[in-house]
Amino acid sequence: MKCHALRPRNRSNLAVDVCRAVVPAFAVAALSAAMLPGIAQSADAPAAKPATAMQKPAKASGGGGAVARGKYLVSTSGCNDCHTPWKMGDKGPEPDMSRMLSGHPQDFALPPPPKPVGPWIVAGAATNTAWSGPWGVSFTANLTPDPETGLGKWTLRNFMDTIRSGRHQGRGREILPPMPIYVYNHFTDADLGAIFAYLRTIPVVKNKVPDPLPPAEAAPPK
Repeated sequence: MKCHALRPRNRSNLAVDVCRAVVPAFAVAALSAAMLPGIAQSADAPAAKPATAMQKPAKASGGGGAVARGKYLVSTSGCNDCHTPWKMGDKGPEPDMSRMLSGHPQDFALPPPPKPVGPWIVAGAATNTAWSGPWGVSFTANLTPDPETGLGKWTLRNFMDTIRSGRHQGRGREILPPMPIYVYNHFTDADLGAIFAYLRTIPVVKNKVPDPLPPAEAAPPK
């Protein structure tokens, strides 16, 4: 459910193939410890802290049943796998729920990604919120209802058009990997309405996610 406000640009066929090949593995309810070692991760992830103090969540729109349904769908569709920054806990990597669904931390600057070697062409940051591949570098979006850095000004139509079209608000740039957009666009209208209703109720985190980088800018120095 990445929804960065960015310029439209085309992906190469290779990027599409990679997305289809690798995204289903990321769309599980939780990333297993067995998967994490296979991802090139930074050892310098910042200490777990919210980008800003959480604010009081907005009142839910719609019935409580829709919000509960939306919470269930978000919790079981892998949204926290990428949109919630991960941290190292006592039992290994885990999502930092103090920054739930706030996207890539604005204060976590990353060096250029490693050069792809052989069949290993995708790399992920230690927070699980930044990914590099043939499409460049993508950063997971802030899904909290912050009006400036999240979905606070979005309408249900904006949200549904994004998922249905695979483009930002249905008319902007393509949604980039590892977002499994071709899986999520099979949600029913009722499902998407419930997800959006739930996202309106979660704690607000002001966190400005950086723009994605096209392949030329993401290339490591020679």
